[in-house]
Amino acid sequence: MQRSWYDKKIRRVRDLGCGDYRIYLEFDIRRVDCRRCSAVKQEKLAWLADYPFFSKRFAWHLGRRCRTATIQDVAREHLLDWHSVKELEKQYMEEQLRRSGRPRPRIIGVDEISIKKRHTYRIVVSDLEKHRLIWFGGRDRSEASMEAFYTFLGPKQAQKLRLAVMDMWKPFRNSTHTHAPQAAILFDKFHVLRHLGAALDQVRKREYQRLSGRDRTFIKGQKYALLSHRENLTLTARQGLKKLLAANQRLNTAYVLKESFGQLWDYGSAAWARKFFDNWRRQLRWQRLEPFEKFAEMIDRHWDGIAAYCQPENKVALGFVEGLNHKIRVIQRRAYGLRDENYLRLKVLTCMLPEP
Repeated sequence: MQRSWYDKKIRRVRDLGCGDYRIYLEFDIRRVDCRRCSAVKQEKLAWLADYPFFSKRFAWHLGRRCRTATIQDVAREHLLDWHSVKELEKQYMEEQLRRSGRPRPRIIGVDEISIKKRHTYRIVVSDLEKHRLIWFGGRDRSEASMEAFYTFLGPKQAQKLRLAVMDMWKPFRNSTHTHAPQAAILFDKFHVLRHLGAALDQVRKREYQRLSGRDRTFIKGQKYALLSHRENLTLTARQGLKKLLAANQRLNTAYVLKESFGQLWDYGSAAWARKFFDNWRRQLRWQRLEPFEKFAEMIDRHWDGIAAYCQPENKVALGFVEGLNHKIRVIQRRAYGLRDENYLRLKVLTCMLPEP
């Protein structure tokens, strides 16, 4: 670029403070007349943030503060406008994503998260080896939205996927079979046990409706005790559960079946796991536990995705996806709902990344 003339422009930007003092920097920015394109251009300074009137290190400081505090709290702390803090935090998060590089996963976890009322979902995909979230998007939880993830990942990288952990939602499974046919499908243990807990709760409700008088009092208020692990219960809850199981034979049988089903994930052989499940299902005969029979039929239809966990190379931490969903819900509650979906996407994608 050839220069014909240049002038100076004084700019005043806010920099990182010192103690209780706010620090501002005043400097000259040169404006150059370009002979080639006949335009006036301004020099770029690497230490300035993209948002005007702030240095980059001050913007990074605000971004780090927003990881643990709300935008409103950070704005009050630094006497800034709410919108300015939000834009600076978005720059900080975009820099985090840039430095983290393009994802190259081999084991992915797929789940959906509700972002609004009336069943508005977004798909969440994470790298289970590096414990980071790599994609948040789609318009719903349909097969077309799942295909948008594989478009983002690219066909070359999709062929390198070895394992996909997901719930038993058919569109997720179909899209994975289409774009990554070599990847094994593993159904998430927590989603399977959630269906089992729902079956036990249906038995509890039916028993409550069937009984009357004093027999009902043992069931009332015992939902948490029935669905929780015994080691997580308080002494009072354990005593109430013991009385309930002694008073109602059908609920006692359903509770024992629910507790014993967890052994399925301890087997290292698919054949032994199948034998355990067949024996477990055989115990349902003559018990009149229709919700458990429907659950057993569902497990039988999706057996391949459950038996895949028996293979040693598929022993992955299945709780990361559920923990990530809980973290996303915490972000939403802390902000009292987020209207800007692009900001929510950045917030979610960077919640597991280290500080730049």
